[in-house]
Amino acid sequence: MEAEMGAATFWENSERAQKHIAKLNTLKRTIGGLVGFQRKLDDASVMVELIEAAAPGEQEDDARELHGAVTAMVEELDQLEISSFLTGQFDKNNAFLSIQAGAGGTESNDWADMLFRMYNRWAERRGFTVEVQDVQAGDQAGITKATLLIKGENAYGYVKAERGVHRLVRISPFDSNKRRHTSFCAIDIIAEINEDINIEVPDSDLRVDVYRSSGKGGQGVNTTDSAVRLTHLPTGLVVVCQNERSQIKNRASALNVLKARLYEKKLDEQRSEMERFYGEKGEIGWGSQIRSYVLQPYQMVKDLRTGIATSDTQGVLDGDLDRFIYAWLRAGCPRHRNKDIQMEE
Repeated sequence: MEAEMGAATFWENSERAQKHIAKLNTLKRTIGGLVGFQRKLDDASVMVELIEAAAPGEQEDDARELHGAVTAMVEELDQLEISSFLTGQFDKNNAFLSIQAGAGGTESNDWADMLFRMYNRWAERRGFTVEVQDVQAGDQAGITKATLLIKGENAYGYVKAERGVHRLVRISPFDSNKRRHTSFCAIDIIAEINEDINIEVPDSDLRVDVYRSSGKGGQGVNTTDSAVRLTHLPTGLVVVCQNERSQIKNRASALNVLKARLYEKKLDEQRSEMERFYGEKGEIGWGSQIRSYVLQPYQMVKDLRTGIATSDTQGVLDGDLDRFIYAWLRAGCPRHRNKDIQMEE
């Protein structure tokens, strides 16, 4: 691929050239991590030989240095292993994350707003960028729904672990009697598809509504009919985009999201295990949650699929989600499932 970049005709098609470079850089990062780790492993092996050959009085300092190096290598190996699970067709793509408040009015709307903040913080921790596609405010507080576009390498591969219903238990700040309340929100994840995936959406299948944007915005955002709502008539799917000042840009973004949803729906229909995607969420209520966030009477966040739990509820709500995502990725790996079966036997 590097040799191809030296060709005289390489830059004749700038779009193709940029894709070529992006793919090359991704491969370099992947291979570079493996090669770098192998080099560290070889260095550690040499250190072991030196320690064995050294005089007894000289071994202690070298052994301490080796222990520090190996400890760091274990953490690096953990990251390499997680990366090896991201081999799905769209794992490397950007991801659309949608938040939908369940029944419960203000309580669920506030919980949706907390999740909105949590996923923004998580994306920042990973170095991803977030574009808010749509946010619909609640009547009194919080939000009823929101759609985020999370951009970064393997964004979909990681965040797809969050698809499902999330349950919150706490003393309600909106209840004057300080009673404990349970709230639910559904998180849906779809990959941003590229032009290699051919999804045709005829204009006759769309109902397009334009209206004035709501929420925070600069000059021109809330004073013109720039927000766009697309309704796909055959399926009933609805997509809203209002983050741009231009109605044309909002329509293009909304159509991109709609195509991604239609493609995801098409994949669902081809799978026998439909619960992996839309069906997994079920109803936004009791019995269908994938994770519980308990703030009262004790502090615990527990993933009901993997059993991973932590008492650091504030850290989780501040975006520390990787422990749950990594455990879910490992649980889906065949060799890890085989290990679990062997242990049970």
